[in-house]
Amino acid sequence: MIFECMKLNINITDEEFNIIYPERIGKLANRHFTPIVIAKQAAGFLSDIPGAKILDIGSGAGKFCMVGSVFTNGHFTGVEQREYLYHLSNNILQCYHLPNVKFIHSNITRIKFTDYNAFYFFNSFHENIDKSAMLDNTVEAGLSLHALYTQYVNEQLSHMPGGTRLVTYWSDAKEVPAEYRVLFSDCGGKLIFWEKTRV
Repeated sequence: MIFECMKLNINITDEEFNIIYPERIGKLANRHFTPIVIAKQAAGFLSDIPGAKILDIGSGAGKFCMVGSVFTNGHFTGVEQREYLYHLSNNILQCYHLPNVKFIHSNITRIKFTDYNAFYFFNSFHENIDKSAMLDNTVEAGLSLHALYTQYVNEQLSHMPGGTRLVTYWSDAKEVPAEYRVLFSDCGGKLIFWEKTRV
């Protein structure tokens, strides 16, 4: 019912949306999962290119991809290293029959960015440097992993062609290569819309 209401432009709050999650996951949602209003903005920007194939870097319980699929025609893929969140996302996807979404259970360092042409990053690596940001203790975390993941994303984004789009939310932008320029920002600079400079 939630997604049907969203398709009809009936306002759904994040608290109402988070009811689709088990109680423990729902309690984490306000800090760890993208707010609906942010997801709509980011997905709209990333989908506004021909054949948009969008990768959510650290998709958690799938909220960004699912919301994006309701409001745009983009094709969304979420990559998540926690297996139980991957299964939860897929269960919700199958239950609500959402189009143009899929989830991958993998570490980001195994993902080839050239399979996509737009990217969303809600600082999914921050838990490696801030213990209060940990979703749980089911995955390894630490400063070295933060550096590894950040460098990997930076390198992958640097190899993308001109015109590649990126949205970051609550990020220090260390994962963003120098050749990406800010087109505009919102939420006091916390939500930034980037595009790689065309040669």
